[in-house]
Amino acid sequence: MQSDGDRLLGMMSALANPHRLRIVAALTLQGRTYVSQLAREIGISRPLLHLHLRKLEEAGLVTSRLELSSDGKALNYFEVAPFDIALTPQAIAAAARSLSDPPAKSDD
Repeated sequence: MQSDGDRLLGMMSALANPHRLRIVAALTLQGRTYVSQLAREIGISRPLLHLHLRKLEEAGLVTSRLELSSDGKALNYFEVAPFDIALTPQAIAAAARSLSDPPAKSDD
């Protein structure tokens, strides 16, 4: 299970990219949409969009759902997951206390 500190770090890492901020903004403003539509709106390729969406989904910031359209095409819809990040010095201190141990460094 992921600690609060690890979760906060993952969310902050996922949001530390201008494309991902634009994706969250677009999904917030227009609501649930499918990948091709979102790629056109953001102005990036679908493969690049998929990379960013995967990072956002891993951080718990967006969710996806595969649906069939009326003509039988599979469309992957994304939407913003509810989240609220309290970024205060106290919240950071509390999150830091719950971080997983960092990986051990090798003596190479």
